[in-house]
Amino acid sequence: MNTKPPRPVRVAIVAASLRYVGGHSAQADSLVSNWRGEPEIEARLIAIDPSVPTLLQWLMRVPFIRTIVREPFYLAALWRGLWDADVAHIFSASYWSFWIAPVPALLMAGLLKKQALIHYHSGEAEDHLRRSPLARWVLAGADCLIVPSSYLVDVFGKFGLAAQAVPNIVDLHQFPFRARRPLRPHLICTRGFHQYYRVDLVVEAFALIQKQFPEARLDLLGEGPEEHQIRDLVTRLQLKAVHFAGVASRQQIAHFYRAADIFINASCLDNMPVSILEAFASGTPVVSTAPEALKYLIEHERTGLLSEVGDANALAQNVERLLRNPELSYEIAKNAYEACKAYTFIQVRTPWRDLYLSLTGGNRDKVGELAEVH
Repeated sequence: MNTKPPRPVRVAIVAASLRYVGGHSAQADSLVSNWRGEPEIEARLIAIDPSVPTLLQWLMRVPFIRTIVREPFYLAALWRGLWDADVAHIFSASYWSFWIAPVPALLMAGLLKKQALIHYHSGEAEDHLRRSPLARWVLAGADCLIVPSSYLVDVFGKFGLAAQAVPNIVDLHQFPFRARRPLRPHLICTRGFHQYYRVDLVVEAFALIQKQFPEARLDLLGEGPEEHQIRDLVTRLQLKAVHFAGVASRQQIAHFYRAADIFINASCLDNMPVSILEAFASGTPVVSTAPEALKYLIEHERTGLLSEVGDANALAQNVERLLRNPELSYEIAKNAYEACKAYTFIQVRTPWRDLYLSLTGGNRDKVGELAEVH
């Protein structure tokens, strides 16, 4: 007797599309792409930044207004996309964006009686949860809370919220490893121009590096509210060879990693930045400040060099240390590449699969056990 195989679990991933260049959009696209063709899971994207009619396109250039204009189109996409889904997999950040995209998705999933997991990515989590009892209450109502790092598991635990860690994904084919021999003073920073990422400190450190290595070059990729101040700082310090490359698409960014030799990061608040995983995969040794979360990701003198937050001099000294010690640089890059293999889809496939299946099976208690096993 022929038995029809069970249909796949339908997962609606609610996140930014690749129209928005960032960690959430890259991770969501990786999940949708990697589940394609799998017999057990059928994933599709519900974009929080849907296209709007041509007549309204000009409003997309106006901050805040574009959010208001997009919201009804987003809500309509949620209704259509969640209608026949089994699980709503909802990406979430902090503060105002939490209320604009994840909360409506969670409410819509409840209205349609769908299982909902919140996939929370933000280094601002502790401040957000401390400030907002309402946000804590909303998160407690999700069927499952997933975060990309043990750091955020600990943060959520401080507020009585049980979260499980499933790591971010890096594509080793998109970011192929290249040994830097010889190691050149060609630096890259792919963090946005926001206060938490302290690109100003990167520029200050580069000014010190360029005094020792006049041929040094710095590529800055990204955009953000502090870009004007960063450009002014470069001019004031009279720096040469600082290249503002703008926003690079997911397809373009691998080229910049291939061209550079050292990844530099100066964030004062962070979580599990995909940019550092991309640097690990590419073979660019990582020099970074050490906000608490990054100590969970980077092991000092093994997979990167760490220094205190806010210390441009220490950041510069670590770059110079690599440039003067190519064997240390190579060992760090090699160790980081091995470490990033834990962040491929092959490694996270089973935890995600088991979470989805557990949610659709209605056994919420088993979700945490399955995530911990993997």
